[in-house]
Amino acid sequence: MANRTDPAAKSIRGTNPQNLVEKIVRSKIYQNTYWKEQCFGLTAETLVDKAMELDHIGGTYGGNRKPTPFMCLVMKMLQIQPEKDIVVEFIKNDDYKYVRVLGAFYLRLTGIDSDIYRYLEPLYNDYRKVRRKSPDGNFMLTHVDEVIDELLTRDYSCDIALPRIKKRWTLESLGVLDARKSVLEDDFEEEEEKDEMEQDGLEEEVAHEKDYYRARSPARERERDWRRDSHRHRDRDYDRDRDYDRERGRGRDRERDRDRDRDRDRYRLREEKEYGYERERDREREGRERDRRDRERGRRRSRSRSRSRERKRHGRSSMSPRRHEAEDGNAPEESKKKGKKEKKEKKDDGTDHPDPEIAEANRIRASLGLKPLKL
Repeated sequence: MANRTDPAAKSIRGTNPQNLVEKIVRSKIYQNTYWKEQCFGLTAETLVDKAMELDHIGGTYGGNRKPTPFMCLVMKMLQIQPEKDIVVEFIKNDDYKYVRVLGAFYLRLTGIDSDIYRYLEPLYNDYRKVRRKSPDGNFMLTHVDEVIDELLTRDYSCDIALPRIKKRWTLESLGVLDARKSVLEDDFEEEEEKDEMEQDGLEEEVAHEKDYYRARSPARERERDWRRDSHRHRDRDYDRDRDYDRERGRGRDRERDRDRDRDRDRYRLREEKEYGYERERDREREGRERDRRDRERGRRRSRSRSRSRERKRHGRSSMSPRRHEAEDGNAPEESKKKGKKEKKEKKDDGTDHPDPEIAEANRIRASLGLKPLKL
């Protein structure tokens, strides 16, 4: 409820007034502590007190892009939509410069083209200093006339996209606005009248000198300077148009460079992927070669083992008969020795005793690991 627009508010440029602020900045303002604590329940009358407490201007700042109190009050004015007379009083306030800048900023967002030029151009003569918070959170010094010039000539101010307005010379050609008048124009007219009265009272005998001095009079020079200034202002409008076109061209160049860098990065990533695939294929190929070499090495070892076995078998079968007889003759002797050992073992454990009971007892003691009975 606290973030909704006043039901009695009118749509600005065919949309909700709060939609003139980008959605991201709008959500940052809604989450800000100053908005929740200081801007809750403000009306057009109580908003003046909060505007008088401002000590700087700016958009968003810091890493998390926190909005300034100036932006919160601008959002509150878009929400409650004060009357035009109140906004004009904000702009005409000479005592509080930040109140004047706040009213000028709101009128730039919501006003029509003719009102914007009619009420903001006189502020070019306000040269008071104001503090402005930069996006990095530091303060910088500027002036009221510089802020007004930014509102009339730039597309962005305080992180908000300003609505497009027509050029002044276009409105002059359509008859909506009068030609811009200088503040010193009245002084120029008074000096011209004084010069004319002095020239009428001079004597006729110095007519040629009067003509000479009339042509070089300070009033005439001031008039020429004033006309030159008016042309200069008009040329400045044309220069602004050219600067805007030039900035648009630079923006296109930046976009073209950005696209070129993006294509280069995409091509490099593709090359890295292809190179990675090639490296994987090389590793797989090396693994297959290693497995094949291991298998061949195993086959060679098995062949060499089988050959050595065959050689041994062949060597045994090719022994001389005498050697066979010697081996066969030694076999009975070995079997005799084994038989004697077995008989000794049998005699030692007492299982061959002639008494069957004693032999049975000795078998049981032998199974238990005990010595045989000696009787």
